[in-house]
Amino acid sequence: MPMLLKGSCRCANIRFEVQSHTPVPYQLCYCSICRKQQGGGGYAINLGALNETLRIQGKRHLGVYRAEIEDDERPHCEVSTGERNFCTKCGAALWLYDPTWPDLVHPFASAIDTDLPVARERVHLMLKYKASWVVPDIREGDRTFDLYPEESIADWHKRRGLWVD
Repeated sequence: MPMLLKGSCRCANIRFEVQSHTPVPYQLCYCSICRKQQGGGGYAINLGALNETLRIQGKRHLGVYRAEIEDDERPHCEVSTGERNFCTKCGAALWLYDPTWPDLVHPFASAIDTDLPVARERVHLMLKYKASWVVPDIREGDRTFDLYPEESIADWHKRRGLWVD
């Protein structure tokens, strides 16, 4: 059975739970969207979960942000399909949903209250867009990518025997 993740915003007006086969927080994203929306350390950590299991209390306090993207990969401004859900009361980032992958939702590890497994190795991605003041804490076994790794969150968990059935 997938792991039940329980989360909330800082002011507790929003509480949610979702089931995840991939609960290990290992991907550190340094893109400007993640960094500016929630990454106090200069990055954000996203998990994977099953969208159909997402249960929310306090929906009236939810806001959605869709980033405008214009960078080296997108020379013309595009509005992201990703819907970044946050609390309109305290501003806490909660999860990302993208209709491109309707079965998935990506809760931010920072919003999860459940104890999460510790990653022995991490993936640092979107380093091309990190802030100049950020010095990534790259440990032995970590992998780094200017953009995205080819390996999915699910495949990373499966390859390491961390997939939760």
